[in-house]
Amino acid sequence: MLLFETTPMGMEILVQLLTGFGARTLHRASNLDEAQDIIKRFAVDLAVVDASPTGEGYEFVNWLRRSKIEPNCFTPVLLTAGHTPSHAVEQARACGADFIMKKPLTPKTVLERVVFIAREGRKFVDCDTYVGPDRRIKNEGVPGGGQGRRRDDLPPEVGEAVMPNMDQEMIDNMVTSRKVQL
Repeated sequence: MLLFETTPMGMEILVQLLTGFGARTLHRASNLDEAQDIIKRFAVDLAVVDASPTGEGYEFVNWLRRSKIEPNCFTPVLLTAGHTPSHAVEQARACGADFIMKKPLTPKTVLERVVFIAREGRKFVDCDTYVGPDRRIKNEGVPGGGQGRRRDDLPPEVGEAVMPNMDQEMIDNMVTSRKVQL
């Protein structure tokens, strides 16, 4: 596992979190050159990368995805950031990160993201403008009136209903809070 964190305190928090989950081999990098060197020398199964105020994290993920160093170029990447305005999320998606997580990190959130990545196994996209995991989390099929671009896209037609629709009263009962007597 690669931990690319620019601050000593941030690195210590990541190490404690991940060793608490049972991670054994942690390769630590505090700058872009160290992170790239680790990728060239070791196979890693997950990278936790700090976006950093200078943008080194985004630069690293972009380099990683386009490096063609197998299997590391396909390694899932959790990008962390102190601030996550919409442009930072867009930049994280564009560089090929699997997820961006806002600091401070909690053990529960980190574990949920790691488990999601392990279970989901998102397909990898490699084209002129983007290299990284498929940004579509759900595959609900092709948008109406469109043609699928992938071999396994679901058809745009929707099948017949298998049960009757719920009436409004049933829906209201599902979302209305009720007082419970003990």
